[in-house]
Order: sequence, then structure tokens, then C-alpha cells
Amino acid sequence: MIFTIIKNLANKINIDKKISPHTFRHSFATHLIDGGADLRAVQEMLGHESILTTEIYTHLDREFLKDTINQFHPRS
Repeated sequence: MIFTIIKNLANKINIDKKISPHTFRHSFATHLIDGGADLRAVQEMLGHESILTTEIYTHLDREFLKDTINQFHPRS
């Protein structure tokens, strides 16, 4: 039911991107990590058994940094 509500609301405001309840969960974790939250605390909040699963969210930050450096570095 939640998926349907989110999908309908996204359509109503013309969001073409695929969005689901997992999108909110992923965004929540990413923003916590980007804001400097402790990885173990985020692991606990998400209910991940392994810290390796939670570390997936840190790769987004690294990829963002790499892309930013490549975009703005004078020798790129």
C-alpha cells in the first residue's frame, strides 16, 4: 500500500524517476553518512546484520568526490 501511495504522489507532481519506499530508506542512510553519522549507528538504524552492507552507502560519497575532482581539477 505504501508503494502505491508513493508512486501516485510521485506521478501527481510529475516525478519521472522510479521512486519507492526503499528510495526513502536509501536517501535517509546516505544523508546520515554524508552528514558525518557513525557508520555503526547507521547500521543499527537500518537493521543490517553486516557492516559491509551499510558500507555500500559510503561508496556514493566516494564516487561523488571522484566526480567532483574530475570535473573541477585543472588537469582533468
